[in-house]
Amino acid sequence: MTGASAPTPITAPPGCLSGVRVLDLSSYLPGPFCTQILADLGASVIKVEGPGGDAARQLPGALHESANRNKRSVVLDLKTDRGQELGRRLAAGADVFVEGFRPGVVDRLGMSYSAVRAVNPSIVYCSVSGFGQTGPLRDVPGHDVTYLAASGVLSFPGSWGDRLPRRPGVPVSDLAASTYATVAILAALYQRRDTGEGAHLDLAITDAALAFASVRADANLDDQGTDHSHLHPANDLFEAADGVTIAIGAVEEHFWERLAAMLAEEVPALADPRFGSATARRAAGDELVTLLRRAVRARPATEWLAAFAAADIPAHRVLSVPEAGRSPHVRTRGIVADSAAGRHVVFPVLRDGAAMGRVHSPAPALGAHTEQVLTDLMAGKEPW
Repeated sequence: MTGASAPTPITAPPGCLSGVRVLDLSSYLPGPFCTQILADLGASVIKVEGPGGDAARQLPGALHESANRNKRSVVLDLKTDRGQELGRRLAAGADVFVEGFRPGVVDRLGMSYSAVRAVNPSIVYCSVSGFGQTGPLRDVPGHDVTYLAASGVLSFPGSWGDRLPRRPGVPVSDLAASTYATVAILAALYQRRDTGEGAHLDLAITDAALAFASVRADANLDDQGTDHSHLHPANDLFEAADGVTIAIGAVEEHFWERLAAMLAEEVPALADPRFGSATARRAAGDELVTLLRRAVRARPATEWLAAFAAADIPAHRVLSVPEAGRSPHVRTRGIVADSAAGRHVVFPVLRDGAAMGRVHSPAPALGAHTEQVLTDLMAGKEPW
């Protein structure tokens, strides 16, 4: 776009985790997204894949490419004695080990915590699984939608008037697990700096989703009712006359007062005392949301967005991800980076005004670095 800042170049300096070595045996999204965050921040990540590769490579879309940039791919058959030997030799030089198998699988592959700890006592070993290493559900298979169901996330409707739960459009449980795994790994590395001791981190995807869901549980997990206090009739999605969807967030009293004043001519009923407080508005929410939706449908989105901006009311057109990534604001923030594989969102935090994350390579082809890494390993050289 004219006047927008250029994407962050891929020649960004080494990140704050430069020198941290990560061995990644995970697949799909929760583990790989965690190790990609570490890689974006400068860690050296070797992704060990079986002969068939990460199963995400076979899925439609770009899931694998979205969670595996900045890594090297090494193919090892961990079902063989030789593959296990090489895997443990790689683990011996790692700071962090991430695996995403069902409980017990790494034991059969010769890469359990005890096996890795035997060659690397200070390893920070993170196991990411659906229901964790303990408990009656530990061996139950699952995916994001079932973890969301088991954690209570799907009990919450997303919009006023919804009577049924709505599945989020992004894999919330997987990404929650990635986030907690990253934080736990960094905390364990920080503690190891002082104690010299490693750790086994047991991260259940469902536990991570439950932690997110508990924010909406009225701070009381014993409450038998489902808390819908996050829903407000003036804090929702509304369709304009041209079919464009607008998000409006008039929750606080001063924002509501500005919205009611702006709509005074079109919807004089908003001045009625039955909408005079947040509690009253929620009590009359069905009527209020109907009035608001009818009003917003009367004019095109461009007119509404200009009016909301002038009145300083929280509102935004619902964008697609590519639109959001191309927006002048996001590009100015510097969290969009170019690589040989295209444009990416890197670690979305600025440090001293500059993005902390970097992109130096796209997701690797299966086994692209096997020969190089194993040659160095066998020659006694540092493979990282």
